Amino acid sequence: MSDRVLLSASPANIRDCVALAGPRGLGIELMTFAFPDVLDGDWRSVVREYQTLLAPISLRTMHGPFFDMAPGSMDRRVNELVMSRYRQALDIAAELWVTTVVYHANFITSLRTEAYRTSWTKRNIEFFSELAPHAAERGVTIAIENMWEYEPAIIGDVIRGVNHPSVRACLDVGHAHLFGEAPYAEWLRVLGPLLAHIHMNNNDGKVDVHCALDDGVLDYEAIIPGLRDLPMLPTMTLEMDRVEDMAASLKYFRLG
Repeated sequence: MSDRVLLSASPANIRDCVALAGPRGLGIELMTFAFPDVLDGDWRSVVREYQTLLAPISLRTMHGPFFDMAPGSMDRRVNELVMSRYRQALDIAAELWVTTVVYHANFITSLRTEAYRTSWTKRNIEFFSELAPHAAERGVTIAIENMWEYEPAIIGDVIRGVNHPSVRACLDVGHAHLFGEAPYAEWLRVLGPLLAHIHMNNNDGKVDVHCALDDGVLDYEAIIPGLRDLPMLPTMTLEMDRVEDMAASLKYFRLG
């Protein structure tokens, strides 16, 4: 079975990403609609441009808004804003035939009390349970990504609580290594059955620098076979800033 690999395309490099992806049968993950200035601007014109630009690409995912987003906030007005942004991203995804939209969980890891953990989980189950039908109606899967979370159950508990086929997990391998306190095997054990998507890059063990897969402390020769052993192979995005780093990382994959 071929790996389903995507390139992370920003507004600055999307044409180069499409040029690399098209002939190789790769997908594209759109970063453009994660940015508030785009979402508050003439995003419909960008959608029309991308509909044409992405014509050669059949596999498409999208990173949703994440700047200052706090899903399941205790503040009703903040929660309404986040829900509006997340729904807006799902609407855009449907217009671009995107299958998966990634959202950060944004758990506040400095708050280690049981009361915060319990209330945060409850509020996020409610939040994503409300959002899930909006995604399902548009044929989109929500993938909740680990960022600052120190253990995989923080996200896993929310997804299991929502219990909806349109709400799954996105495992960011670099984030798990940098910010997680559980070993990688535990992240894969807990989130593996829930995974729809993976973010991949390498780093120096200190900063989330998004390097090529062979440029850092993570051993992708060992990581990728473990993903292939999952019951359902997730899509895998090379989340890097430089197109040349993505190109250099393709040697790790089985491409059709």
